[in-house]
Amino acid sequence: MKKSIFYLVSFLTGAVISVMVVANTELGRITTNEVSLIVNQAIGVVLTTFILLAGRKNEIINPARKKSRWYMYFGGLFGICVMVCNFYSVLNVGSALAMAAAVFGQSLTGLVTDLFGLFSMPKRKQSTLKWISLALSFTGIFIMSLSQSGSFRLIYILMGVLAGIMTMLQMTYNSSFAKAKGAVFSARQNAISGLAGTIIYAALLMPEETLHGFTLLPSASFLSIITGGTLAIVVVVSTNLVIPRIPAVYSALLLSCGQILTSIVIDTFLYDLFSPSLLIGSLVMLAGIGLNFSADRKA
Repeated sequence: MKKSIFYLVSFLTGAVISVMVVANTELGRITTNEVSLIVNQAIGVVLTTFILLAGRKNEIINPARKKSRWYMYFGGLFGICVMVCNFYSVLNVGSALAMAAAVFGQSLTGLVTDLFGLFSMPKRKQSTLKWISLALSFTGIFIMSLSQSGSFRLIYILMGVLAGIMTMLQMTYNSSFAKAKGAVFSARQNAISGLAGTIIYAALLMPEETLHGFTLLPSASFLSIITGGTLAIVVVVSTNLVIPRIPAVYSALLLSCGQILTSIVIDTFLYDLFSPSLLIGSLVMLAGIGLNFSADRKA
């Protein structure tokens, strides 16, 4: 029963990721993508610091901390790449196709992580059926891309795939760090390193655009300002808790289901982008996910 809860949390985390990505994109549309990144990471630092202080005597929030290698403190740098790729992918191909591409990247990374035991995760052999399921998922992405007025827009779909790869690497990376430091501490360090990296990136490459973006921030609603950063902490903490407890491929697939189904709803009601090819492609992709589960059950 306890393990079933982790599966459910993983699925719900996928749904939260879709909402978070759209919230970040909308804030970036109002200001700039760099401002959205900085605001979200700053909110994450504040929230996690408050949680750590409020629960300083709680062993779950503040467990005994072990030593960790220096490079484990920079997981937030993955997040910069993820948010930049998501921003342009969602704007150019819509939430559903962008999330489907990200899902493919996550599934591929989940399989490779289990296969080679990356980031101290246990090695798990992968069957031919699992790789077939990945090919079926790619077919679903291709079908979904047909909804884009005949334009494949390959570069933005590849950016979505890269976002998925980096998301899964970040989650696995952070969960390994969380084993030594605790889930909330890991989430805060993720936000700190992401904030520092974003500020340096924005200051060096686009200082004027970023400063102008901050002048536009008051025009955004309070909800749109806090949503992305708040949900990011929910995602990081939940994945820190879930990923070490279930196979990485299950994490990837359940996250995928949550993202795909939620993004279809978002595209339909927020962006008015629903089309038959979008629905059919989504169903094909979900079939690929189901095939992967079937392979694991047989094993």
